[in-house]
Amino acid sequence: MTGTSGPAASPGTPPGTPGSAPTKAPWFRRRAFLVAVGAVVVVGIAVISDLPTGASRTADIQADTTVIGQINTDIAPCVFAVHEALTLYSDETSGTLTSAHRAQIPGLLRDDLDACSLTDQSIYDLTDVESPGGTAGNRVSDALNTATVWTTSDAVGVIATIQALTNGSNGKARAQLSKYEHLMAADGKRAAAEIHAADTDLRANLPLLKLST
Repeated sequence: MTGTSGPAASPGTPPGTPGSAPTKAPWFRRRAFLVAVGAVVVVGIAVISDLPTGASRTADIQADTTVIGQINTDIAPCVFAVHEALTLYSDETSGTLTSAHRAQIPGLLRDDLDACSLTDQSIYDLTDVESPGGTAGNRVSDALNTATVWTTSDAVGVIATIQALTNGSNGKARAQLSKYEHLMAADGKRAAAEIHAADTDLRANLPLLKLST
């Protein structure tokens, strides 16, 4: 009949069929929700990728251990030289050396002094050691700087003072020797503390610098 609308959709008409009312997609299919989930996933991946991994920690430990080994190799001749100089001074002051042995002391002390100076190849190599980088690596670099001071300043001061003492200098030189010995001990402890700080950063047990005489 004219003037009448078409038949109304029955209550059971499936969505999307002619005459049915439009329906909203489920919440988990909506664009806003999917975009938000995607953003969270991307941020999560970025955060995870920035976290330290076991592999990088192992690499840092290996790099720091290698640098410490290089430092110990470079300082070894100077450490031996300081030990020898102190032994020579102890033997000389004990009065037990023969004149022939005493005659050798000046030359031995010159060699000892050279072993701790910047003219020595080992000390030159020490100043050329590269920082391993990273937080723990910076601690190792601090220990490297301390070891450089130990060799080129403290140790040189000890040996030079012993040279003066074996040449008959007075009590002022003995006071200087005590001063430099204390500086060596203090810098040795500082280097050990700096390596320990690197241990704490890496949760590791790195080798110590061999600065003991």
